[in-house]
Amino acid sequence: MTAPPTTPTTLGPDSDLSQVFELAQQLRVDSVRASTAAGSGHPTSSLSAADLMAVLMARHLRYDWAAPDNPDGDHLVFSKGHASPLLYAMFKAAGAIGDDELMTTYRRFGHRLQGHPTPELPWVDVATGSLGQGIGYAVGIALAIRDLERRSSRVWVLCGDSETAEGSVWEALDKAGHHRLANLTVLLDVNRLGQSGPTELEWDTGAYARRAEAFGCRAIEVDGHDLEAIDLALTEAADGRAPTVVVARTVKGRGVAEVADKAGWHGKALPEDLAARAVAELGGARDLRVRGPRPPAHPGPAHPDGRPAGPVELPRYEVGDEVATRVAFGAALTALGARPEVVALDAEVGNSTHAEEFGKAHPERYFQTYIAEQQMIADAVGMAVRGFRPYATTFAAFLTRAHDFVRMAAVSRITMALCGTHCGVEIGADGPSQMGLEDLAMMRAVLGSTVLYPSDATSAAALTAAMADLDGISYLRTTRGAYPVLYDGDETFPVGGSKTLRESADDRVTLVGAGVTLHECLAAAEELADDGVRARVVDLYSIKPVDVDTLARAARETGALVVVEDHHPEGGLGEAVLSALAGSDRSAPAFAFAHLAVTELPGSGTTDELLDACGVSRTHIAGAARTLVAR
Repeated sequence: MTAPPTTPTTLGPDSDLSQVFELAQQLRVDSVRASTAAGSGHPTSSLSAADLMAVLMARHLRYDWAAPDNPDGDHLVFSKGHASPLLYAMFKAAGAIGDDELMTTYRRFGHRLQGHPTPELPWVDVATGSLGQGIGYAVGIALAIRDLERRSSRVWVLCGDSETAEGSVWEALDKAGHHRLANLTVLLDVNRLGQSGPTELEWDTGAYARRAEAFGCRAIEVDGHDLEAIDLALTEAADGRAPTVVVARTVKGRGVAEVADKAGWHGKALPEDLAARAVAELGGARDLRVRGPRPPAHPGPAHPDGRPAGPVELPRYEVGDEVATRVAFGAALTALGARPEVVALDAEVGNSTHAEEFGKAHPERYFQTYIAEQQMIADAVGMAVRGFRPYATTFAAFLTRAHDFVRMAAVSRITMALCGTHCGVEIGADGPSQMGLEDLAMMRAVLGSTVLYPSDATSAAALTAAMADLDGISYLRTTRGAYPVLYDGDETFPVGGSKTLRESADDRVTLVGAGVTLHECLAAAEELADDGVRARVVDLYSIKPVDVDTLARAARETGALVVVEDHHPEGGLGEAVLSALAGSDRSAPAFAFAHLAVTELPGSGTTDELLDACGVSRTHIAGAARTLVAR
C-alpha cells in the first residue's frame, strides 16, 4: 500500500480549513492503512469522525504532545474506543508516533497500539472500549480540573451514537448539567449504523439534541462533515457558558464510496484491494504534521490544591466498646482529609455509610453523585487521572451494578479506594435486595486489587488509612451493626496480614472469620472450650492478599480449618483460603476443612435470626468444628 511522502508538512493552529480538510483525509487514509495492515479494526467508525477530530486537534485542542503530563493541557477521551485507528492516526499526525509503528504494530502482540486504547500510551488517560463510559470519565476529569484545581483546561469526548443506548451516558450528562460543567464538550458522532444494523435513533439528530438539553446541557446540531460548521460549534462550546453536546450527523465509512453508509462493515478491515482503492479515492497518503494550540506553560508539578499535607490523626477506640466498622471508616476518612489529595464520593447514602462525615469537614472535596453508582466510579476514575486519591462509598450490594466501571478502571491502571457497607445477611430486616453477598468475589476478581474486611473499629480505621497509600483498586468491606472493639489503638494491620486472637499448643481446630463472622467464631470458640475442645481463631482481615503463612501453620498445627463468611460461597473468604493453601508448599499434606457461607436466598429478620438461618452463626460454627475434630 502507498506510503506517505518522506517530507512532512506542518499545520499550525491558524491553518485554513482547506488544510484541515487535507488533515481529515490523512486521518481517514491512515485509519484504512493501519487496520488493513493489521487485518482487523474499525476503519468505517474512524472515517465518520475524522472531520470532527481534524478540526479539534488542529484548532481547538490545547495540548502539548511532547508533554502529556502538563496539568494545564486539555484532555481528549475516545469513548468510542473501537475507533482507535483514528486516534492512532491523530497521534501520528501530531508526531507522537511514526508511520512505521502505526503500520507494523497496531493490534499486534506485545505492542502498545492495542485494539482499544489504554494508558500504556502516555496520551491516553483512560482505557475505553466498554461503550458508554467515556463521558462519565470526562465528567470526573472536568470536575477535578474546575472544582479541585481551578484550572482552565477543557475536556473533549468523542462519543458514538450506538453507545447512547447505555444509561450511563445519560447519568453522565445529567451530572454534567447539574454541575454546569462548561469545561466539558461531547462530540457525538451520529453515523446511523451500529454493529449489526441501524442505531435506535438513526439520523434523528434533533432527538439527541432534545435529550441532551433535557439533562441541562447545551446541544449544537451540525453536519459532521462541514468543517466550517464544526469549527464554529467547537468555538461556541468553549465559551464557558454550559456543558455542550455537539450532535454531528456523519456518514459511516465517509469518503470511501464502496462502504459509505453500508451495513455489514462494522469492525471489518478493508481487504487490500479495496483499501488501495479507498486510499486513492481519499487522495493518497500524506504526511501532514499538526501543531495545534498549546496549553500555557506550567512551571512544574504542583500539589493538587497547593496545600501541604497535615498530620493524619486516626480515631482511637477503647477495647470492648461497641462501634460499627462503617462508623470507624467515616471517622478515619475524615481524618485522612488532612491529606489534600484525598477526595470522597457518595451515592446519596453518606448518612448510612458515614462518608458524609468527610463532607462536613471538607465540603470542597466531597462530591455527591446521588443514586448513580456508575457515575460515582466514573467520577473517581476521572479524579484519579488528575492525581487525586478518591474514596467512593456506597452499600456493598449497589457497587455490583458499577462492576464494569471498576473492571475498566483496573484496565486503566487507576488507583482508587472503594468502600462497601451494609454487607451480608447481618444487615437484618432490609432483606436480600440490600445484602451485599457477591462483593468479595467481584472485587477479588479485579486485576491487581486489594480486598480488606475489618472486624472491629480499630482495624477499620487503620485499613481505611492504609488504602490511601496502596496502588491500584482497593476495597474495604464494612458491617452495619456495632460490635466490640477487639484491638487497642497501637495495633498494626499490615495489608496481607492477619491476627490470631486465640491460640494454644493444644488447638485441635482453627476458626477463620472476618467481619461479623469473626465475632461468631470467638463465641463459638468459647462454646467449644466448655466442651474441652481448644480452637484457634484467626481474623483474616486481608482477603487479598491473604496471609498464607498463618493459614498454612494453622492447618499444620491444628489439622482442621473452619472458614465462615457472610457471603455466598463462590469467590469469597473460603475460596481465598483454599486457593492460597493450594498454591503453598507450607501446609500439612492434608487437613480437614469446612466452609460455612450463605447458600440460600435470605429474607428479612434480625441479625441473629439470619446468621443462624443461613448457617454462619456461632452454633453452626461450633457444630462444624466438632464434626471435623471427631473425624
